Amino acid sequence: MPTHDLVVVANRLPVDAKTLPDGATEWVTSPGGLVTAMESVMRGVDSGAWVGWAGSPGEAPEPFEADGMHLYPVALDGTDIEKYYEGFSNATLWPLYHDVIVDPVYHRTWWDTYVSANRRFAHEAAAVTAPGGTIWVHDYQLQLVPEMIRSERPDVRIGFFNHIPFPPVELFSQLPKRNQVLRGLLGADLVGFQRESDSLNFLNAVRQLLGSHIDQRTVTVPGIGAVEPREVTAQTFPISIDTEAVAELTDDQDIHERAAQLRRELGSPKKIVLGVDRLDYTKGIRHRLKAWGELLNDGVIDPRETVLVQVATPSRERVDAYRQLRDEVELTVGRINGDHAPIGRPAISYLHRSFDRKDMTALYMAADVVLVTALRDGMNLVAKEYVVSRPDVQGVLVLSEFAGAADELRAALLVNPHDIDELKSATLRALTMPAEEQHEAMTSLRRQVLDHDVQSWARAFLEELQNAGSPAAPVERTVRLSGHDAPGREQLDDALASFARTPRILVASDFDGVLAPIVADRDAVQADPRSMGALRDLTELSGVNVALVSGRALENLHHHAGMPSSVALVGSHGAEVGALPSDLHADVLDAGTITMDENRQSLLDSITRRLQNIADQYPGSEVEVKPASAVLHTRQARGRGAGNATEAALEYARTLPDVTVTPGKEVVEFSVVDSHKGTAVRALARAAAADAVLYLGDDVTDENVFAELTDEDLGIRIGEGDTSASFRIEDTDDVAEVLERLLELRRER
Repeated sequence: MPTHDLVVVANRLPVDAKTLPDGATEWVTSPGGLVTAMESVMRGVDSGAWVGWAGSPGEAPEPFEADGMHLYPVALDGTDIEKYYEGFSNATLWPLYHDVIVDPVYHRTWWDTYVSANRRFAHEAAAVTAPGGTIWVHDYQLQLVPEMIRSERPDVRIGFFNHIPFPPVELFSQLPKRNQVLRGLLGADLVGFQRESDSLNFLNAVRQLLGSHIDQRTVTVPGIGAVEPREVTAQTFPISIDTEAVAELTDDQDIHERAAQLRRELGSPKKIVLGVDRLDYTKGIRHRLKAWGELLNDGVIDPRETVLVQVATPSRERVDAYRQLRDEVELTVGRINGDHAPIGRPAISYLHRSFDRKDMTALYMAADVVLVTALRDGMNLVAKEYVVSRPDVQGVLVLSEFAGAADELRAALLVNPHDIDELKSATLRALTMPAEEQHEAMTSLRRQVLDHDVQSWARAFLEELQNAGSPAAPVERTVRLSGHDAPGREQLDDALASFARTPRILVASDFDGVLAPIVADRDAVQADPRSMGALRDLTELSGVNVALVSGRALENLHHHAGMPSSVALVGSHGAEVGALPSDLHADVLDAGTITMDENRQSLLDSITRRLQNIADQYPGSEVEVKPASAVLHTRQARGRGAGNATEAALEYARTLPDVTVTPGKEVVEFSVVDSHKGTAVRALARAAAADAVLYLGDDVTDENVFAELTDEDLGIRIGEGDTSASFRIEDTDDVAEVLERLLELRRER
């Protein structure tokens, strides 16, 4: 798979699927501001890519190219759309982040799906980014992605930009899993926001809820275990529009004619007032209609001379709050028109549909006043589009002080949309503003927007990102097999035959999940007799050494494996080495053995007590104590207890800078000695003077071994997942077949 210098990650790809008459699919570039910004930025890098959902449930299309961008679709099924997108993203986060204009809805299964969907985006992005590359993650749907990417790719720079508001800590604190969301964002090197208040809200939440040290705009993020602390910067980057594209449209005479035609179609009123919004409860449409209705009732606006055009683009119509909003808006429009519309023309022209960019520009050019009365908005680009659409330097912008655009467009008429009287007054003032005053205000507004377009926004963010954080040196992790990929059995048999002909070999294996099926009760584990028998028989052959390398404590491994002394046993991920067969050079391994001094033992005792407290809070969790480590096992935890216990353990890990912390399959191990299976197998190979090594493993801890194997060695992964192993088999039954086949081939040698 090719890799790229700059990878953008967003909920949606920058293209929409269009079905052609012959049934083929054509991908058409979406008309969004983010797409426009990234197109220009990506033209300046050697290789740019975009990771996102293609827009349809089900399997993702294969990666493809469009407009010079490499696109990598992420699969979302119907459940993901319901729970990740419509659920946690838009029924939980969206209302909470927009000042709880409607009540957020909380469902724990939504969170579970949000996590799994975020992991899919993160994994795809990590896989396609070049060593030392840059990943830019966008928006509230993907707040966990930065930390997930960092766990896979500590060598890359990661930026995150939040396009919607970030709420005050008093509101954010209501969010279940709030700390996980903050830590997800802190996986980035740079976290960007629309407004200064959003940046400060985020820093406040980090300070109060995580207790992190903050120096001005820099957050110190503690590492897990021995991983070094990192610094994360929070900054403000107000987004903008593609001003050049809008300006080109305003030079089009067809659009000028369309603007004039629109006035005629509306009955050639003296004044046109325009509202353009997604049909969303944050946009203040109900407040705007209430104010307009009262102005008509007061008799200060003549519906024969002034008309309100309200464009309400369809949005999230499967979400209850949005369906209810549409019903309320359409009922209000109908009532006002019934009360006030003159014959042959409306008092409010309500348009519940999308408009292309040309028609939208014509509407802006026709409008004397534009009302942007959002109750809460990250930015609101309608305000900026209107300003750039008026090269005649006329028109009036009424702008909510709660929209991000209000920070920049100070020459607009700023209003509090919750104050209906103030909104009415601002509307009347806009309708009566002299041309000279309009010219003065619009000149200021246009200068601000034209000098700060979307391309400059993107460049500013990426330049700041290059100066933020300290990514680790690029490390090429060799992923030989992805997901479920596996070479055929014939290839594996050929590799076994070649390995069996090697003069001196070491056959090493993990225990749980490889030689013994994983069971809920660790003490009830039963090794596969076929596998164990094959390993015993292998030790009797010339030039063969056998070792079991496990995360279990050495004594526990010895008890459950029941292997003869001809098999070397290594426990606690390499920290414990048992008695060695006579044909192994013991001095090679003795140099790597550990000694527990008083300080290490005291630290281990403290860790054990803390993990036991965590286990007590989540029934079913257990703590295992080894000579040099303590392990939290969550396999038998009830309900969501496994995830919650793991999260608590990792939270604790951030306070232990001198401890090696290894998360695995439903375990988190805290070792006061730095050791891993890769080091242990390498030492075993030296001790055996082996010409080649066969290793079988199923866990993330086994990847340390696979990563160090050479072309002469043979790595076999049991189960799914990305791996550095060269081969994959499904389960412990397959392991028995492989070992028996190796035994047969070695005997034939």
